[in-house]
Amino acid sequence: MKLFKNIFLGLFALAFVAAGCAQQTEESSQEMDAQSMQETTDFTKAVAQIHAKDGGEVLGSVTFEQSDEGVNVNAQLSGLEEGKHGFHIHQYGDCTAADLTSAGGHYNPYNTQHGAPTDSVRHMGDMGNLPVGEDGNGTLDYLDSMIELNGANSIIGRAIIIHSGADDLSSQPSGAAGERVACGVIGVANTGE
Repeated sequence: MKLFKNIFLGLFALAFVAAGCAQQTEESSQEMDAQSMQETTDFTKAVAQIHAKDGGEVLGSVTFEQSDEGVNVNAQLSGLEEGKHGFHIHQYGDCTAADLTSAGGHYNPYNTQHGAPTDSVRHMGDMGNLPVGEDGNGTLDYLDSMIELNGANSIIGRAIIIHSGADDLSSQPSGAAGERVACGVIGVANTGE
């Protein structure tokens, strides 16, 4: 009887170890698939559809398009007050909080100081200011040499935040641009390919 019990326990332990190895192999395979996809993905265009927080009228879109020199950023927005508005990529693609703080702080994968989009030292998410005319429309079109659409520091899946005031381009940690008035999650654009 004791021999049967030992054999049974031995077989049970062997089955448990085999199941654990199979699960670990499956998890490793999934991690390798995700890593391979990230390494082989070559996104050329991304887009964020911008919406105002509750009660606001801000609407528009921001596109990011890869070129040989960097990423072309093009913003077309309406419903804003005249003047300059801080315009940043934030850490999380989460626009669910009423005050939009769920998007976290500026996207800063290299842990650097806040600055202007033309500075060599800046957050990747620092895109400066969006100028808005008296009609409430704002447009911006510039080439950014730091933003990345692919790889470990891709902006895809993060958020664009529009602020109520101007970014002074120097105050730490975020340019003192005021409250968050609009948000949009950056996704892969349909390039028709």
